[in-house]
Amino acid sequence: MMRIGLISGEYPPMQGGVADFTRTLGRAFVGAGHEVFVLTGRDGVGRGDRGIHVSADVTNWNRACLRAVQRWAAERELAVVNLQYQTAAYQMAGMIHLLPRLKGSIPLVVTFHDLRVPYLFPKAGPLRERAVLALARGADAAIVTNPEDERQLALAGGVTRLRRIPIGSNIGGQLPDHFDRTGWRDRVGIGPGDILIGYFGFLNRSKGVETLLHALARLREQGQPCWLVMIGGRTGDSDPTNAAYALEIEALVDRLGLADRVMWTGYLEPGEVSAYLVSCDMLALPYEDGASFRRGSLMAALEHGCPVVTTQPAVAMPELRDGENICLVPPGDAASLAVAVTRLAGDHRLRAALGAGARRLYQGFAWENIADLTLALFGEVSGKFV
Repeated sequence: MMRIGLISGEYPPMQGGVADFTRTLGRAFVGAGHEVFVLTGRDGVGRGDRGIHVSADVTNWNRACLRAVQRWAAERELAVVNLQYQTAAYQMAGMIHLLPRLKGSIPLVVTFHDLRVPYLFPKAGPLRERAVLALARGADAAIVTNPEDERQLALAGGVTRLRRIPIGSNIGGQLPDHFDRTGWRDRVGIGPGDILIGYFGFLNRSKGVETLLHALARLREQGQPCWLVMIGGRTGDSDPTNAAYALEIEALVDRLGLADRVMWTGYLEPGEVSAYLVSCDMLALPYEDGASFRRGSLMAALEHGCPVVTTQPAVAMPELRDGENICLVPPGDAASLAVAVTRLAGDHRLRAALGAGARRLYQGFAWENIADLTLALFGEVSGKFV
């Protein structure tokens, strides 16, 4: 048994993909026979998972918190500490990047959920990029979740151990009791001949929501009976820029005259998310920077066997096969997105084939496999092989 420490800027009940990932990964570690300790901010109070001990003690992720991390790890006699890193988390503070200097004798593994740098102010980007690179080089190992981030860190060099370990879906795929797809669609006003397009995930400038809305406007002008459901909460708890962006999206819906075609579910429990996902005829996820396995929304869609229209990846991803398990369109191209939706709307067999292909693809992203790969790396850096 290993005593594993997980540090995350967000943890349930906070809303965010990294929050859900941290809890799900912790559960997988506990299921494998290990003890898990989580350090997070005061809003992440945990939900009493057996074997996961949550310390929601951090008020500010400043220099003082680094000493608190040292004490927390030493007092619990941790074998390894795994920092869940996302550039927009930790209150956008830079001190977390100094953690390798103060980690002491306990090995530090950093999981980079993405390497994208949010806009802060002019010329802030290069400073944060250097800080992120210093964090990767100072850790005992760095985990990336996708090929594009792996390539970026590999080209930069200086990372002691660089491993690519994918993320899985945080939703779980458990439908509500007595779920009925037709009844669920009726409840939101979608008839037998209507096409329900789903979007899942928090609003963010990188996710192509503007492109999706312009495509929906084209479909409406063409007389297509298409509606869009925005599944889940609009903004997470980590990135403060998303709230302003959400207001821009709401204004765009009004400007395009789509208020009667767009439905917002608000925050949902996982079972309700699953119900909406399988009730949609397709999901549209037109990421501006291309499809990526770091996207929890894409992983959830694959897990549920959803026919997915998304954007061509920035780097080669042979696992994604256009027309077999996914439908790919160029980023930022509302016309192409509208054509793809129209094609899928008129071809039930193609939708079924894409959904079956998505389920087959997701089989390689089981949480047990993710936990095993991560634990093997923990054993390597700590000398406590499991």
